This record gives sequence, C-alpha cells and structure tokens, in this order.
Amino acid sequence: MLADFHMMAEKDGDDDTDLGVAVDTRPKTKRPPLYKVLILNDDYTPMEFVVHVLERFFGMSHAQAFELMLTVHKKGVAVVGVFSYEIAETKVAMVMDFAQRHQHPLQCTMEKE
Repeated sequence: MLADFHMMAEKDGDDDTDLGVAVDTRPKTKRPPLYKVLILNDDYTPMEFVVHVLERFFGMSHAQAFELMLTVHKKGVAVVGVFSYEIAETKVAMVMDFAQRHQHPLQCTMEKE
C-alpha cells in the first residue's frame, strides 16, 4: 500500500507531498478527583469486625485486612482505598450502615486525595 502511494507521488511529479499532521482539537478533560476512604479507630468495635468489614467491602484478603486493622488500631486511622467520589461515598455509606446494624460505633469517612 505504501509502495503504491510512493509510486503515485512520483507519477504526479510532485516532490512536495504535503502530508498534514493530525491535530487533536478535543478539549482536555481533567480526571475526576479521587477520594480516600478512611477507617477510624475506636475503643469499642471488635478487631474481628473491622477485619470482616475490610474483607467484605474492600475486597481484601484476610491477611491484608488484618494488617490494615492493626494499622488503624495503632495509628488511629488508615486509608482503606482510593476511589471516585461516587464509589467512595457508597463504600462509606455501606460500612456505616453495616456497623450501625451490628451496633458498633465504627467510623468510616472520606476525604479528597
């Protein structure tokens, strides 16, 4: 195909083949901001419950969930995931609802990354 084009250009006697450059004129779209979902430590929620929440709502393995639960326990807070606004908001609502239904004061919040 390229050889055909080259031969056609030679036949035309046009040494000046003007191959234009495609310019992308679409407006630049910014990526939506991401939000960190945080789990906060408290003195009442059982560690096992926190591990269960991390496995169930954040898809962590038992080992990952256990490690993160220990981070929450030692540092008072830990980031459990980073998501778009809608997903972060949904995860926070699901965790808070689940904790309340099980009568635990576990707090889950979100903040802009």
